[in-house]
Amino acid sequence: MNTNANKTGTSRRGFLKATSLTGVAFALGFSSTDAFASPVLNLSTKPGLALPEAAELTPYVIIEKSGRIIIMNPRPEIGQGTYQSVPALIAEELEVSLDKVTIRQTGGEPKYGELWSQAVGGSGSIRGGYTQMRKVGASAREMLIQAASQQWNVPLSECFAEKGSIVHKPTGKRLPYGQLAETAAKLPVPKEPVLKDPKQFTMLGKSMPRPDVPLKVTGQAMFGIDASVPAGMLYASIERCPVFGSTLVGFDAAQALNVKGVRKAVKVERVVGKNRYEGVAIVADNYWAAMQGRKALKVTWKHNGHDTFNSADFENKLRELAKTDGVQGHNVGDFDKSFADSASQVEAFYETPIVSHSTMEPMNALAHYKPGVDAAGDKVELWVSSQGGDLVRDEVAKVLNVPADNITVHVLFNGGGFGRRLTQDFATEAALLSKAIGKPVKVVWTREDDTQLGPFRPMTFSAMRGALSADGKAVALQHKVIAPSIDATMNATYDKTKPDATMLEATNEQKYEIPNLNTRYVHADVHVPLTYWRSVTSSTLAFAHECFIDEMAHKAGQDPLAFRLAMLTKDSDAKRVLMKLKEVSGWDQPLPEGKGRGIAQWEFFAGLAGQVVEVSKDKDGGVKVDKVYCVIDLGTVVNPDTVQAQVEGSVAMALTAATKAGITFEGGQAVQKNFDTNQMVRINEMPPVEVHILAEGGPVIKGVGEPGLPPLAPALANAVFAATGKRIRKLPFDLGSV
Repeated sequence: MNTNANKTGTSRRGFLKATSLTGVAFALGFSSTDAFASPVLNLSTKPGLALPEAAELTPYVIIEKSGRIIIMNPRPEIGQGTYQSVPALIAEELEVSLDKVTIRQTGGEPKYGELWSQAVGGSGSIRGGYTQMRKVGASAREMLIQAASQQWNVPLSECFAEKGSIVHKPTGKRLPYGQLAETAAKLPVPKEPVLKDPKQFTMLGKSMPRPDVPLKVTGQAMFGIDASVPAGMLYASIERCPVFGSTLVGFDAAQALNVKGVRKAVKVERVVGKNRYEGVAIVADNYWAAMQGRKALKVTWKHNGHDTFNSADFENKLRELAKTDGVQGHNVGDFDKSFADSASQVEAFYETPIVSHSTMEPMNALAHYKPGVDAAGDKVELWVSSQGGDLVRDEVAKVLNVPADNITVHVLFNGGGFGRRLTQDFATEAALLSKAIGKPVKVVWTREDDTQLGPFRPMTFSAMRGALSADGKAVALQHKVIAPSIDATMNATYDKTKPDATMLEATNEQKYEIPNLNTRYVHADVHVPLTYWRSVTSSTLAFAHECFIDEMAHKAGQDPLAFRLAMLTKDSDAKRVLMKLKEVSGWDQPLPEGKGRGIAQWEFFAGLAGQVVEVSKDKDGGVKVDKVYCVIDLGTVVNPDTVQAQVEGSVAMALTAATKAGITFEGGQAVQKNFDTNQMVRINEMPPVEVHILAEGGPVIKGVGEPGLPPLAPALANAVFAATGKRIRKLPFDLGSV
């Protein structure tokens, strides 16, 4: 954020001229310093300006004299619905329908806020900007009403906004927003505009069509993989070593250069956090030629001992590390004493694998490095499918040592993200290659590249210990996490002596009233790059935690849901979720022989959801997932249809991770290469998902994209036990041979 913004003397009219808008318009918005928490609304009180005391203009609403309304969307669309939900927050207060609005994606420009203000992750788009974005729309509405009041010379109270116009209540006269833009632009921006009563909402809280869907269905939507520039663009496919930690000895490109259309072979670097990996790019006139040239390329690698790395040995390493104490995280009461003195104890060990993100659109980037011809210096322009234009801008600036102000980012639609596109290695790699060849170049990863090269979700093991009183109450619980650290594989300054909050995520945040609670983290070194996966570490830790709660309930001879509710004597959102699940799933109604139900809930930074899974045994010794009931707690909801879709997507992804092969290593490299071995859940394997939304207007607004994922694996495993008597403590497992 530029703290000298007011010293520039920039006027609103000057800004509009600089952005080449047609006619007269006005713009206003907010600036965020924490995209996943509460962005701060910065609106000027100075007439004619929207420049707050310590922030640049952030024009989220632009109204042209012609009547066109442009709403800037700072949250990239990765399939989760932000192309509709975020602009809808503004449009609702502005009293315009989205079909009358032009939506534009921001590209990391500083005027839209600091780093992470324009990123999607952590289910933060709505929970981080619900009120603030509404205030932007409400401020614009109040300024337009004031402009109409002045033009008609009538009291403000006689004017109201409706369908893109200001209406004079006594006479019925109307002025479209476009005719008021010039006057409104000269007014002070309200600091605290009055927000609509939710009872007056015409869009928010209702299932509304998503404007991106027709674009995608008709092929009009532009994804990163579709991007092109009109002249001089080349294509590249890059050979990278699948054995992490290897160095490039040399390469022979003679046969590759004989392929028609191949221009050159160039050494290039991939930067993933602290890691730098060398590769060889085959640059060609078209992608087919680049791929054929890559196949003909001969490369020599030095593996530096990393070609002996394999999953079996690493699993055994984690099991040995589990015998150590590790670093203490959260501690309440005296776990050791309560465990030793308890009437009965329970212990179990849970294991989850490495998994890939497997976005349907593989990584890609189009970059054009432009050497400086004046004092402004070198410039870079990029077209990407990324989870944050500001993230791209920041990372390219660091890796290429180019001023951030000289970087232009065009964020296009994303064919999935799941956390993978928070790491911008694909963008910096393309930019470095463009610099090397002096041309705009489009780099497209193959599915094999995407599957084998990571970064991945880490292998995570959990050692659980619990204690029960003589009357079957939970008196102590310890969750010890044994895993490599995401941060350690990315950050050279990682401190192993401190507890890793990410790797212990939410293990101390469940609302269960257990008097003695202890969490510990045992760090395991690994050279494989790791990063965030949908719901981060909750995707693995919830499996262990909620399965173990079931094991404690079984030891106590109690119903799993009743056991949980007995630990929730105080009012809480978790208790409400479980009570709703009990109701909608018919938990108390007995199931036929051969069927079973399992339950789990999980609360973490992104939100809260609970699930009941129903399964049935089949004649061949396996189980079938019959149905999933999900209750998700939101506080408020923007589009229920999007919530339904996101929960269904979370269930599909969680079911895949629980029952399909993860990523395994042999000879230093990933065994799985494509969807034949790295399988996804197929449509005939997908169970019906019944979604119930708790949105009673609570003070805390929670996320949607991730909370539906963590409860699935434990609820499924608990259901398998209920149906078959077999405990599932290791993922993935085969539904066909339980």
